[in-house]
Amino acid sequence: MGNDGGSIPTRRELVKEAARNPTAAEIKESQSEQQAYQWSTDPISRQPLAAPVVSDATGKLYNKDTILEYLVEGARKEEAERETKGAVKSLKDVVEVKFETDADTKAWKCPVTGDKLGAGSKAVYIVPCGHAFSASAIKEVSGEKCLTCDAEYASNDIIPINSLVDTDIARLSLRAKTLQEKGLAHSLKKVSGSGKKRKKRDEQVVEAENGSKEATSKASTPAREEANGNGNGKINNSATASLTAKVMQQQEASKKRKMDNDNVKSLFSNRDQSASLGNSAGFMTRGFSMAGGKR
Repeated sequence: MGNDGGSIPTRRELVKEAARNPTAAEIKESQSEQQAYQWSTDPISRQPLAAPVVSDATGKLYNKDTILEYLVEGARKEEAERETKGAVKSLKDVVEVKFETDADTKAWKCPVTGDKLGAGSKAVYIVPCGHAFSASAIKEVSGEKCLTCDAEYASNDIIPINSLVDTDIARLSLRAKTLQEKGLAHSLKKVSGSGKKRKKRDEQVVEAENGSKEATSKASTPAREEANGNGNGKINNSATASLTAKVMQQQEASKKRKMDNDNVKSLFSNRDQSASLGNSAGFMTRGFSMAGGKR
């Protein structure tokens, strides 16, 4: 009894267990449930997975019909963008996964080892052919050719299906970024308009460089002309030339007025410098004639 007005429950009665981190067993159980759902259900339409099945760059599986409805009609747009994170914009961004089906159980299996492909198993598919195998089969077989169709592939084009391993998720993210820089989709096909975008980007870079050079040249030209005096040592600006001439005239007039001052004139002697020295001759020349006269 309780909450009927007759008693007030305490926190101990309401909170039976303290908050704690999940155990390893609980985490494993949760991951198993998640994988079972991903291997059996389309995450966009919530319908069971059925051939044809496609996968995006992260290894998620979708019904091809669901992707077509999203791309053509815009159906379930919010769910599709949330699950694909906006990475699926055309059929080039997905690859059709070709599973081999067991004749008796109708379950997907590896064509090499015969192992069941599904929740709890490590399965991969190859880009661009899309054939699915168990991870152990691809790892044990040497060479980089598909075991079913002999199509060549790179080691980076082995896509784990519904992997929850952090290293796999990081590698797939890096692969998608690298392909995007090269103008390629997940299926290794060229993205529409990637060549035009790259060409336009290169043209913009060239134009920016040319504009920078022109701006630098224009900025340095007046400085050179000012330093060199336009190459002829003259003042081209008439207003500046007129002002300079006026200042020089004022300086000459001021200098002339100073020289005409009586105080300044008194500092200078007006006697004839060519007159005879007379008694002012020095003691070394006194009594001697410069023209061969008598002593």
